[in-house]
Amino acid sequence: MSSSLLSRGAPAKATTVHARPSADFATKLEQTRALLRQAAALGAPGAVTQASSLGAEDVVITHLINALALDIPVFVLETGALHTETLALLERTQAHSRAPIVVYKPEFAAVIQFIRQNGQDAMYRSIELRKACCQIRKMEPLARALAGKQAWITGLRREQSNARAEVPQIDTAEVASKGLTKFNPLADWTLGDVWHYIAENGVDYNPLHDQFYPSIGCAPCTRAISLGEDFRSGRWWWEDEAAKECGLHVKS
Repeated sequence: MSSSLLSRGAPAKATTVHARPSADFATKLEQTRALLRQAAALGAPGAVTQASSLGAEDVVITHLINALALDIPVFVLETGALHTETLALLERTQAHSRAPIVVYKPEFAAVIQFIRQNGQDAMYRSIELRKACCQIRKMEPLARALAGKQAWITGLRREQSNARAEVPQIDTAEVASKGLTKFNPLADWTLGDVWHYIAENGVDYNPLHDQFYPSIGCAPCTRAISLGEDFRSGRWWWEDEAAKECGLHVKS
């Protein structure tokens, strides 16, 4: 997809650069609110949770959950390799969110063993090692975060990448294998919609977005992007496009 990002020159707030709502944004917003209410009504309290990377999409969803006073807890995977800006946003979110913010970390012994055997920069040497790192730092904590849940809410959007081009608002594909329904309330939002909501509602966001980081993950695996680059080109930029997922949203 084409990017509206500016080249790295004079600094500009991401809200100034990107906040361009769709003509039907109001309709999309009401549909998103309805979908979140539907998710909150699914099962017993706590049966549904939001997965937040603290990226732009996720802070929008958390803001909506709080604004609607929904009983949906939020979890964050603190991988041990996040940017200091992300960790600071996590603290601020925990301090101000009505919804509980639960933090899951990888098993310390597994991280240490991986680094001892493969080195701190193993992810750059092969896709297999990078995915092994993701397994330890993300996938295992994710399994704990979703244990006993009926559904989870993500910030996936169709516009983000070719691999996500057909993301539905309600994804039941994981029910058979994991017993989970996935809600993607921003599936049809554009980047401009996301930043319009953030700007209009004064939502706190990661300042790395102001430095041309549209997609923010672990520090070693995330970089800023330039004019014309794909939205997710700043993630695992040394790998083939088809490999650019950590496993969190790969269907079984």
